[in-house]
Amino acid sequence: MKRVIGVALLAMAGQTGAAPAGPPLSMTLDGLRSAKGQILVCVTRTPAHFPDCTKDPDKRHFTVAAKSGPIPLGTLAPGDYAIAIIHDENGNGKLDTFAGIPREGVGFSRNPVLRFGAPSFKSASFAVAGAPVEQAIKLKYFL
Repeated sequence: MKRVIGVALLAMAGQTGAAPAGPPLSMTLDGLRSAKGQILVCVTRTPAHFPDCTKDPDKRHFTVAAKSGPIPLGTLAPGDYAIAIIHDENGNGKLDTFAGIPREGVGFSRNPVLRFGAPSFKSASFAVAGAPVEQAIKLKYFL
């Protein structure tokens, strides 16, 4: 009997075709140097794929216009996430550097102190539970 109920529940779930939606995530940018170019956004929940999540199979990696104001990033399942952004001012799709120093702006969720290299996932991570989450990210320009 339990097996029949379980199969029936699976069949009903398959008919709806919708997974339960999580809370919405958004970000605002503080200290944007200009509206030139685009913002490259990486949202991941895997420490091994932070801050460059291009090889993360579960990543959210996308491009948005360089602008102030809230930027919606969609809904997420509950868990711990981190955001890394690049202000790609020249629109070439990558972070330009000079002698290892970023020439374009970078920012991370929770705004950890930047020293030599990117912060750890732990210092940039935040929890997503049942309520909407907004991250106010401060951009840092070194050159």
